Amino acid sequence: MTPLVLWLVLLGAPAAEGPAPQAPLVEDELEADPVEPDFVVVNLPTTARLPKGKLAFRVTHRFARGLGAGDFSDLASDFFGLDGGAQIGLELRFGLTRGTQLGIYRTSDRSLEFFLSRSLLRQGTAPLSLQLDLAIEGLDNFSEEYSPRIGLTSSRRLGTRAALYLAPAFVGNTNLGAAGGDDGSLVMGLGGRLRVTDKTSLLVEAHPRLFGYDGGRDALVAVGIERVVGGHAFQLSVSNELGTTPAQIARGRQGRDDWFLGFNISRKFY
Repeated sequence: MTPLVLWLVLLGAPAAEGPAPQAPLVEDELEADPVEPDFVVVNLPTTARLPKGKLAFRVTHRFARGLGAGDFSDLASDFFGLDGGAQIGLELRFGLTRGTQLGIYRTSDRSLEFFLSRSLLRQGTAPLSLQLDLAIEGLDNFSEEYSPRIGLTSSRRLGTRAALYLAPAFVGNTNLGAAGGDDGSLVMGLGGRLRVTDKTSLLVEAHPRLFGYDGGRDALVAVGIERVVGGHAFQLSVSNELGTTPAQIARGRQGRDDWFLGFNISRKFY
């Protein structure tokens, strides 16, 4: 069964006897949502809403030393990759209106992204939550090789302990430096969050390409664990590539058959 068919079955399946309790809709967006506490899974956007006039800040960090490079003693001597270089990103997002947020994200390879998200539906008043995502990024501090993104992020809560995400998106200009062929990629983002305790969740996501340019590369995959403490969310992750922007994710694994340690730290200012 394909991921898309599975998702449709989950959306349309009738409730079994004794349906699992659903997480209450958080009407006051200033309250933390325990099922969806952050604006991303690992890289994949969620449908979490930022209250009007409020700010959120996120740091991403992907260690460039592959976990499979050398033997265990080599890895341990490099403190499991922490001694090596890294790709770091800084993000600031702002609640423009209720249900609309915009932001800016820059990584240490000088990629710069501007993004805007608009909430369209919320689960509770609808079968699922739905969000429109628009973004554009450019290399060398937004001076060249612009890559636009347009996508829809949908989420479905499963009781009070889990959420599933489906996020199809078209990303333009993913075929950098290559003559001919497709220029953009249609990416199907898939993700999930499972709460194992009140404050701790397991995370998983994948970004397979459905159509367009893929360069013969594997899709980006990431798994992680998240801990929420007050207004902070701490994530420790392992992924098969360093990319964190939409175009980097759409290009997939960049020829390195390895896995990389990383983390995200986010802070809500409300």
